[in-house]
Amino acid sequence: MSSISFSTAAVIPAPARPATRLRLTARGRAVLLAIASVPLAIGIAFAALSGGNAIASGADAAAVSVETVTVMPGDTLWSIATGVAPEADPRDVIGEISRMNLLRGGELQIGQELAIPAQYSN
Repeated sequence: MSSISFSTAAVIPAPARPATRLRLTARGRAVLLAIASVPLAIGIAFAALSGGNAIASGADAAAVSVETVTVMPGDTLWSIATGVAPEADPRDVIGEISRMNLLRGGELQIGQELAIPAQYSN
């Protein structure tokens, strides 16, 4: 029977591999962030500079006459809506008047001028 023996010199350890994990310092992260944000900044600048070509002069728009109603003491949106369009649903008329005059919560002030939608004016 024969035996094989190894000495410690015969076993060669494998070379240590360098760590492959990327480590960024605070300065490196700041540089990487700056480089990544450049295309975004260029896109925003391009959109801001080239997006302002529309001219809203209103030269081509036809003149629209609007009927107005002056709010008197005791008037509510409901009473104005029923007075302007008695045949229509007052809730629809109130909604149209509120949208047209940008009213919030239906609060009215005495002497306030309210524009009436064209479909309800006489």
